[in-house]
Amino acid sequence: MIRFGPAGNSDSFRQKYKSSTAAPGWLKEMGLQLLEYQCGRGVNLGEETGRAIGQSAQEAGIGMSVHSPYFINLSSGEAERREKNVGYILQSCQAAHWLGADRVVVHCGGLSKLTREEALQNTLTGLREILRRMEQEGCGDVTLCVETMGKQNVMGTLKEVAAICQMDERLLPCIDFGHLNAREQGSLRCAEDHVKLLEYLISQLGKDRMRHFHVHFSHIEYGKGGEVRHLTFEDTEYGPWFDDCVQALLALDLHPRVICESAGTQAEDALLMQQIYQARARGEEPAIRA
Repeated sequence: MIRFGPAGNSDSFRQKYKSSTAAPGWLKEMGLQLLEYQCGRGVNLGEETGRAIGQSAQEAGIGMSVHSPYFINLSSGEAERREKNVGYILQSCQAAHWLGADRVVVHCGGLSKLTREEALQNTLTGLREILRRMEQEGCGDVTLCVETMGKQNVMGTLKEVAAICQMDERLLPCIDFGHLNAREQGSLRCAEDHVKLLEYLISQLGKDRMRHFHVHFSHIEYGKGGEVRHLTFEDTEYGPWFDDCVQALLALDLHPRVICESAGTQAEDALLMQQIYQARARGEEPAIRA
C-alpha cells in the first residue's frame, strides 16, 4: 500500500492552527496517512511537544518521518565536521523517537574542493561511524534515508545514492524525483523514464529493499546548475509529472512512502497525488495531470 503525506505544515494549516500537534488529525481528516516533520534548520523540537505530536499521530494513524538538518555535510573529511554530523543525526533520531518516527532523511552535502569519488568515500566513512553511534545510543532501529539532490555541485546523484545504500541495509534511498529531474535538466519526461530509474535501483539494491523505499516529490524549477526552487502543482512547465511516476510504481509493484514537498501546498498536492494513484490503480485515466 502506498501512503501519502506532506513535508511539514502547508500554508492552509498554518492559517488555521498554531501548533503542529493538530497536524496529524488535520491530515487524517483530509484522507492522508503520512507527515514528515521538518528539522532542516536544526533540531529545535522539545520532548514535551515531540511526544504530544507523536501521540496525536498515533491516535490519527499517521506515519511519521523526520528530515534531518540541511547543514549536515557527510562528504566532508574534517574530523570536527564529522563529529558534528554524528550529533545532528543523533538529535534527529531522538526527535524521531519522541514523534514515533522510524525514518530520518539525510542530505549528503557539498563537494567543496573534493572529487566526487573522494566525497563518496568520505560519506561512506562518516555513515559507518554514524550507524555505529546510533547503535550505541539505542536508536539502531531508525532507518536513514539518503536523499538524491537537485544541485549539480553536491553529492546525491542516483548512482551515488545507490552506492551509499549498498553499504548497509539500515540505509534506504530517498528518491526525490524533482531533484533528479532538476539536476539532469528535465530528464524525467515520461513513465518509461521513471521505470528505467527504478529498475536501476532494483538492480543495485534488490526488490525487497526497494519495495518500500522513501519518495520526495514536487515540481522544481531548474537552471544550468540544477535546482532553483520548489514549485506547486500549478506549475505546468518544469515537472516532473506524478502520473508518470505512478505508472512506473504500479508496473514494478513498488509501495513507497510518498512525501510531497510542494512550496506551501504540500498537503493539498499530496492529496492530488493520492487521487492520481488511486485512479491509475483502478485502471482509470486520472482526472488531473500533476
